[in-house]
Amino acid sequence: MAGTIEVLVPGGEANPGPPLGPELGPTPVNVQDVVQEINDQTAAFDGMEVPVTVEYDDDGSFSISVGVPPTAELIKDEAGFETGSGEPQENFVADLSFDQVKKIAEQKSSDLLAYDTKNAAKEVVGTCTSLGVTIEGNNPREFKQRIDDGEYDDELTA
Repeated sequence: MAGTIEVLVPGGEANPGPPLGPELGPTPVNVQDVVQEINDQTAAFDGMEVPVTVEYDDDGSFSISVGVPPTAELIKDEAGFETGSGEPQENFVADLSFDQVKKIAEQKSSDLLAYDTKNAAKEVVGTCTSLGVTIEGNNPREFKQRIDDGEYDDELTA
């Protein structure tokens, strides 16, 4: 491949403007074809920021690989809010169920440092802490302690 471009684009809504257009402009690829292919591949992540890698050759051919959106984006989408709390320890903006935390942990497992679902769930809970999101009505730090204490071992190791 002649080159690689890595960008974050809104799922299903990439366009030839920034950040993609300026990166692709000097390359031999057809920008509209790349944008269309990205939109087709990221449609399932509608509105979420999605990491995309475009590899291109000197002949104008290209391939696209789509990553998993950042954990915070998955949490925001799952809980239905736009921005995190300015005071995440005091003002909570949303609440997730245990099943939603597990779902996000499973979606992100390939991108996280965790080696199993239990630790992936703890990483998701950590992101909830910084966003101001409670889990089943509990402060995320208390919920993490419940995971550490083994309360969810059956569900997270199944």
